[in-house]
Amino acid sequence: MEFCIMERNQEDDYPTFKALRNIDLNLLTVFEAVYVHKGIVNAAKVLNLTPSAISQSIQKLRSTFPDPLFIRKGQGVTPTAYAAHLHEYISQGFESILCALDVNNNYDKERTITLASTPSLGALLMPRIYCAIQKVNPKLSIRNVPIAERQLSQFQADIAIDTRPHHSPGISSYNLYNDRLVAVCRHDHPTAELLFSGNNIHDVNYTFLIMQDDLLVDLRQVINNVLPNRQITFSSYNFLTIASMLTSSDLIGFMPFRVFELYSRIFPLKMVECSIFTGTTVTTTMHINKLSARDAVLQEVIDSILQEFEAA
Repeated sequence: MEFCIMERNQEDDYPTFKALRNIDLNLLTVFEAVYVHKGIVNAAKVLNLTPSAISQSIQKLRSTFPDPLFIRKGQGVTPTAYAAHLHEYISQGFESILCALDVNNNYDKERTITLASTPSLGALLMPRIYCAIQKVNPKLSIRNVPIAERQLSQFQADIAIDTRPHHSPGISSYNLYNDRLVAVCRHDHPTAELLFSGNNIHDVNYTFLIMQDDLLVDLRQVINNVLPNRQITFSSYNFLTIASMLTSSDLIGFMPFRVFELYSRIFPLKMVECSIFTGTTVTTTMHINKLSARDAVLQEVIDSILQEFEAA
């Protein structure tokens, strides 16, 4: 009983599906062919059907719509005013469908590329990536979305840019650049210069700030090894929040150097001299579904991003 109620409510919520279920959409293709080619015989040639099949399809459409749609005129047919009205909307719908499918790999068609990243990597890299893509295909629209698990394998994003490895046989990964890890504090921190000198490193554990999710899981392990007994008094998934907290407290945070450069333009931050992380790097990687190689437009986008970072 509950199942029946749910199904009825779903139909009420989506009246479009209910209406379309009563129409054979293949008939609309026949309608367009007859309209554009002004005759049943010509439409039959274009669709590789018999004139009889075309005529039967038009008869079915006449029973659906309150209009004859086409009137015989000489050797062909002429559309009624109602048919002209239908054509205006049906042709637009077909054009949108073909644009989305891009069956002819038409590079002049508009298309949206979905690129996933963390907020900080988006702020840092999207302007550069956008310019690189615009150079090869200015018709493309770029949509930046948050990183989510399995979004590439489930085709919820075209490209993912992340500092984490993506382990999946269906995913290809390309290193874009390596960055170093730096300690950061507010520009007028009273004791920053002394924090990592001598034995002071063990006296300020409570001031350390670090991301507490999986975005930098490998680096978090490195920091845990170097500073094993510190107490973390604030954590966040977002470097923007971390930068803001550093500005208004005596906390010390860790972040990739390029992220620090970005946020130091907005917040009064400075690096703390620290040699304990010498040689520790953060690798930013582009991940794609291997099936993307079949998509010529997307492959062009991928190549343009790789070339942009190879040139740096």
